[in-house]
Amino acid sequence: QAALAQFVSPERRTTVFAWCNLVGSVGTALGALCGGWLSALAQSVGLSGADAYRPAVLVYAVAGISLVWCFRSLHSRVESDEGRQAIKPDSARSWGLGKSRPLVLRLSALFALDSFGGGLVIQSVLAYWLNLRYGAGPAELGTLFFGANLLSGLSFLAAGWLAGRIGLVNTMVFTHLPANIILMLVPLAPDFVTASLMLLARALITQMDVPTRQAYLMAVVAPEERSAAAGITGVARSVGAAISPLLGTVLAGSATLASLPFFLGGALKIVYDVLLYQGFAQHRPEHERERTMVR
Repeated sequence: QAALAQFVSPERRTTVFAWCNLVGSVGTALGALCGGWLSALAQSVGLSGADAYRPAVLVYAVAGISLVWCFRSLHSRVESDEGRQAIKPDSARSWGLGKSRPLVLRLSALFALDSFGGGLVIQSVLAYWLNLRYGAGPAELGTLFFGANLLSGLSFLAAGWLAGRIGLVNTMVFTHLPANIILMLVPLAPDFVTASLMLLARALITQMDVPTRQAYLMAVVAPEERSAAAGITGVARSVGAAISPLLGTVLAGSATLASLPFFLGGALKIVYDVLLYQGFAQHRPEHERERTMVR
């Protein structure tokens, strides 16, 4: 995020981040499709239980190892000396943040809350619940997640257009809020087809806040603090997403509480949307304020 932000104008950042996330989402979609069908193929040749999923895990490991080569191939020009030159020693001891620190910490707390809510219904929990509730198999689930990730990726392209008209924070909140309402309605679906359609509808809008969130963060912090801001907010999201699956899996494994992660996760993410709007709707990036003045 920080590397791209120094080469792209503020007006184009959301669109550039959207394309980056689109590529990642298409990759995730293809992985979900291949993983589901690979597991189904393993079952068809006689593998069962964990053995049927081991081939997909091995392919995942190989793909992860290949990232080492990808990152090593990056040119040193993606690094900026501006940050190291501008941050004073006392600021560097504050995790690389200076004047942006209060803002970044507030955003980090909100992002952690959002990730905690989302972590209650991670894809593995959702797959387990769909199998438990409707008897959906690996091939059906793989196809569903392929479609959901593909739609999420395509929705990224609309994020830049929408943010240019209603603003970054408004785009984050007004697309995220209805998506979370849909999440809470999924357990009420009478069959797998209806639940799938609801999840696909949610996929169309739930990820539009990703490129806008990234662009907003890069716009409201000082250029020399972008790397630190991206790192700290990323860690906050990772911590939130790492803790909640412990609770989500316990609830999903209960016959009486299996649907609770949907309601609890959706409610927490709605709280995040409300707090984000209250706290940052008036804290607009400079390029948005300038555009408003021109109009």
